[in-house]
Amino acid sequence: MFRSRINCLKINWFGAFSLLSKEVRRFLKVYHQTIFSPVINIILFLAVFSLSIGSRVAEINGVAFPIFMSAGLIMMAAMQNAFANSSSSFVMGKVMGHIIDYLIPPLGAFELLFAFTFGAVLRGICVAIVAFLVILIFVPLTFYSLPYAIFHLFAACMFLGLLGVLCGVVSETFDHMSAMTSYLITPLTFLSGTFYSTNSLPKFWLGVSHFNPFFYMIDGFRYGMTGRSDGDLTTGIIYIISINLILAIVLFFMIKRGYRIKS
Repeated sequence: MFRSRINCLKINWFGAFSLLSKEVRRFLKVYHQTIFSPVINIILFLAVFSLSIGSRVAEINGVAFPIFMSAGLIMMAAMQNAFANSSSSFVMGKVMGHIIDYLIPPLGAFELLFAFTFGAVLRGICVAIVAFLVILIFVPLTFYSLPYAIFHLFAACMFLGLLGVLCGVVSETFDHMSAMTSYLITPLTFLSGTFYSTNSLPKFWLGVSHFNPFFYMIDGFRYGMTGRSDGDLTTGIIYIISINLILAIVLFFMIKRGYRIKS
């Protein structure tokens, strides 16, 4: 029995980590597309913004413009790629028909959610690390609080990984997945203070931005790098943990029931 599965509270950890390993190998196999390509994109963003307005905007909130931008761009790349990883895996399984292989024993809802989510987390973290190292060649990046930076990076990638699983569950085709990326993920990312300080917004839009979970993730990570933040860090941490827990619980029961998966 123990040769085929390792049980802890009826959780098949062997199966969960096997599927996680498959997810990691999948994105590492095409690392030029899944890791290097996003890094090149944010380097281009940084170059364009620095060359076009960097000379006119020396600092934002007391932080040098290139450093302020770098923190936001690193998180943007990590979050978008975490979402892309889990959503594409799930939708690909549904389109190609091998999702049914995941729904039979010994893999349950927890194992599936664990593997797809943490596969996304690992891809997001890989992108963030590579992006940090490449940007470090051009910009003198440092950490004010490494624990804050690590927590917000991990929590953000987990949230986007869970959101990607949700997208995969409700989507039937890659077009549906692309629509969610275009109409939800990209706007929330760009309107979360990635390229600007939310303190510069009018009062109404400042209040609206504080409902955006992406804002707290990017703001917390930027604090970890620069020591400056636009929002309340404690509120952000509670908000991030809460939405991760709620989304994970909802997804667990959706997958357990086979919602839009078994049909």
